[in-house]
Amino acid sequence: MIKELEKKDLIKVDENIYEIPKSYREDMHVPARIFVNDLMLDDVFGDRSLWQLVNVATLPGIQNYAFAMPDIHEGYGFPIGGVAAMAIEKGGVISPGGIGYDINCGVRLLVSSLTKDEIKPHIERLATDIFNTVPSGVGKGGKIDLSISELDKVLNTGARYMLEKGFGVERDLEFCEEHGSMQGAQANLVSERAKKRGSDQLGTLGSGNHFLEVQAIEEIYDKNIADIFGLQKGLVTIMIHCGSRGLGHQVCTDYVRAMLPRIKDLGIELPDKELICAPFNSEIAQDYFGAMQAAANFAWANRHMIGHWVREVWQNIFGADAPLNLVYDLSHNIGKVEKHTINGKEETVIMHRKGATRSFGPGREEIPALYRAVGQPVLIPGTMGTSSYILSGTQKSMELAFGSSCHGAGRSMSRTEAKKTIRGSQLREELQRKGIVIRSSSDPGLAEEAPTAYKDVDNVVRVVDEVGLAKKIARVIPLAVIKGD
Repeated sequence: MIKELEKKDLIKVDENIYEIPKSYREDMHVPARIFVNDLMLDDVFGDRSLWQLVNVATLPGIQNYAFAMPDIHEGYGFPIGGVAAMAIEKGGVISPGGIGYDINCGVRLLVSSLTKDEIKPHIERLATDIFNTVPSGVGKGGKIDLSISELDKVLNTGARYMLEKGFGVERDLEFCEEHGSMQGAQANLVSERAKKRGSDQLGTLGSGNHFLEVQAIEEIYDKNIADIFGLQKGLVTIMIHCGSRGLGHQVCTDYVRAMLPRIKDLGIELPDKELICAPFNSEIAQDYFGAMQAAANFAWANRHMIGHWVREVWQNIFGADAPLNLVYDLSHNIGKVEKHTINGKEETVIMHRKGATRSFGPGREEIPALYRAVGQPVLIPGTMGTSSYILSGTQKSMELAFGSSCHGAGRSMSRTEAKKTIRGSQLREELQRKGIVIRSSSDPGLAEEAPTAYKDVDNVVRVVDEVGLAKKIARVIPLAVIKGD
């Protein structure tokens, strides 16, 4: 609990925007801004996330504000839902804790040409076949066991390498953030232990909050942009949420350990050692960035492979001509070099988005050409049994928060607390009574991710839309949920 920070310390600067002023603590370089409405305000005082946000505001080189998205909750170092831009030429730092352990955890959305009613007779088989085809669960290996040299190619080139091996289609790269490959990745900076952990995990879902959902588009809010994204009311979508598995976790662990002994030599004082960091231009920071990009490439290749397996299952049931097109693949935990206008001047920054997504508005060259006039897709998954949302990035988001939005509903209850208070078997029955097909071998795993363990995603997305971090385009509902243990 945050005892020293009270509601009276927050200044309401606009509807759904609160600020902790720089004067709150003398070591803050910038104020902190939180995008929440009054319904959420009590929740954000329920853990250490605001304290963590204030700490982020003390990091060298930070620009404008330390931001918290509406799904803010406590994380490692940074709060989850934390966003910060560090000016590289002003001593800005990169912090592994500001990017996260599951490097490039993200969401991939595919859309079909079939409606909910058309797939209804096949939904049980579809869920079972996907569950049996896409490996899921803690430490679960996949169908591909890569040699070290092949793994190095994945780490250096990401999803592109898997396309060259015959998996997926070219469109999968075109509509993937960074085209599924960060150009500065260096496999030689990823430890042997990390590679060993990832060598058999390509094309696997993992556990925890990772999931695969068959969904139906229930509502369209902006038909023009929905048409451009290929979305129509009633069509079935597939949403895949996972990341870089054990490989990414080990990369973060390795570089947190490598940076810790050097922090005094770098002359940086930290209010929390979980914010361990280094100036972006330093050797250790460049090594971490090269390894982080390699782990990000692994995550894109991982989601690319899962998408490939799902497409195979889909076409086995509905025919080879039944398309399953990628709408977009969006990163949650990542650090990127970006250019933004700050105080009227273009600055190059190292962006930290930790449990947050990019939400670039119209015109940015990083967006696929087809979407460039309307802004990039922003994907905000809910929980089992609740809606998920597809939005579009906005110019307002560029002005407010360096083109960023939230990444999900955000936890309101820890996994331990959820397992104590929710019976997984009962939850499974409740969801199935609602017509949602569940494929999961673990009742405790279901309990951890119960809808009641999360914030109200409808309210979270309402804030995102009202503030202008992104614009609502479509809402989807779950038909089947596939999860690991």
